[in-house]
Amino acid sequence: MAYFPFFVSLEGRRGLIIGGGTVALRKVEQLLPFRPELTVVSETFLPAFSSLPGIRTISGSFREALLEGKSFVIAATDQPSVNREAAALCQTRGIPVNVVDDPEACTFYFPALICDGPLCIGISTGGTSPTAAAHLRRSLQAQLPPRLGEILDSLGALRPALRSVFPAEKRRALYAALFAACLEKGGPLEPEEQDVILSSFQAEGGQV
Repeated sequence: MAYFPFFVSLEGRRGLIIGGGTVALRKVEQLLPFRPELTVVSETFLPAFSSLPGIRTISGSFREALLEGKSFVIAATDQPSVNREAAALCQTRGIPVNVVDDPEACTFYFPALICDGPLCIGISTGGTSPTAAAHLRRSLQAQLPPRLGEILDSLGALRPALRSVFPAEKRRALYAALFAACLEKGGPLEPEEQDVILSSFQAEGGQV
């Protein structure tokens, strides 16, 4: 059964990563741009962990007390018994947990991500094939328009002003026209280019 893809803010949320190897490192690197407060516990760490900003590392084995106050947990050790123990404790406490290479122990899956500015696309195969998810990510990413993140940022900056000028139905058509123009150009519009489109909509009676 497929999992529903909730998109949630992780900023300031406290997460626990169990493991200090390659897989754990990759998970931490993927999470950091979303600004959670991460604690990583492991008996050994790859050297790359020391250069990651804003994480707390604890040398030692996993223990239940580390779950206190955590919003999510990722168990990424090479010891299935440790991962399963952490998953069971998380499920008892109602903490979302992901266990690498063990779909049955997960209460959430870690998707293959495509990120560009405010755009974030998550791809999951329900734990059946991470390889397929990675393949789809590469394929989809290759098809995305260039500078899409910049385009979305520029359109987002216009929204507050447009709300005060155009009614909702007219705004939807206007956003579509602006987005299409950005795609055709291959990047954000200059102010004078935006004005041409805005003026055409105002001439059609869009101003209130």
